Amino acid sequence: MRLLEVSKVRDVAGRALAQAGVPADHAVLQLDLLLEAELRGVPSHGLLRLDRVIERIANGVANPHAKGRQTWRSDAFLAVDGQMGLGPVVANAAIAVIQERARRTGIALAAITNSNHLGMLGWYAENVAAQGQALIALSTSEALVHPWGGRKALIGTNPIAIGVPTEGEPFVMDTATSIVSMGEIHDHAHRGAGIPEHWALDADGNPTTDPNRAKTGALASFGGAKGYALGLAFELLVTSLAGAAIGPDVRGTLDATDICNKGDVFIVIDGPQPRLADYLDLIRGTEPAQGFDRVLVPGDRARECRKQRLVEGIPVAEEVWERLQVLANSPISPNRKYG
Repeated sequence: MRLLEVSKVRDVAGRALAQAGVPADHAVLQLDLLLEAELRGVPSHGLLRLDRVIERIANGVANPHAKGRQTWRSDAFLAVDGQMGLGPVVANAAIAVIQERARRTGIALAAITNSNHLGMLGWYAENVAAQGQALIALSTSEALVHPWGGRKALIGTNPIAIGVPTEGEPFVMDTATSIVSMGEIHDHAHRGAGIPEHWALDADGNPTTDPNRAKTGALASFGGAKGYALGLAFELLVTSLAGAAIGPDVRGTLDATDICNKGDVFIVIDGPQPRLADYLDLIRGTEPAQGFDRVLVPGDRARECRKQRLVEGIPVAEEVWERLQVLANSPISPNRKYG
């Protein structure tokens, strides 16, 4: 691992996106998302994803210019064709529209398909909650999770993030319904680190501690049967609302060649703001159980990590850093012309 200043990483990654023909305003969103993941200790959704973003642009399955085509299906339901745009670009354009609508209707929903990988959902939840509105974010993925009692991947990792405004820092929770994301498996593989046996099965349906074998196998749900039920519910809900592909038919977030056909749903809620910060502090101040130093609220650890890394730098795998530098000095020519 190499410890790098944030400004240096931003410069190199920004040049890589520019070489790929990403407009400056779109590059800012994509880069901010990836850097925030690194700052908050979530490298699975950080810089290692940039190579694939650029490869997808080069292969003509990601359109760096698109913001999505938006259509109101009802007064508070926005349907979005992402036009193969970058995930954070399409999502932010849709969220801005439903935020404005929710100020009138109280609640508004955007259902997105034909858009690329969203990255860390908590980034969207925190941005909206910091503006005084609540956000629920849901997304699907390729079939990477085996059903409870099964041995084959048939369900997505199907993450959820919830952001709630408070008088202080927003409350933000962000979790996959799998025990870990596939991005975390890839991160372990990049670092040459093993994984716990209960995380994943290999391609033959047997438990494995090798992240490279886990890539072609199946992840476990978090919480056993309950996590499996929740992940399946999200799969059905998001797919039906967005009109996206489902289960083994989903493609495009882990490869560099297929058009991305998963679904995304964002729900913005506008309403009264009860006092919540004192309650969260009550939780933080409670006596910790044996084996714990303190009680944390979701998001606390990530914010502490962010403050530290802004000062000390971001640890980046050597392989990832070398690849970023190559991309920063290698212009690409997409093999597809976009309308």
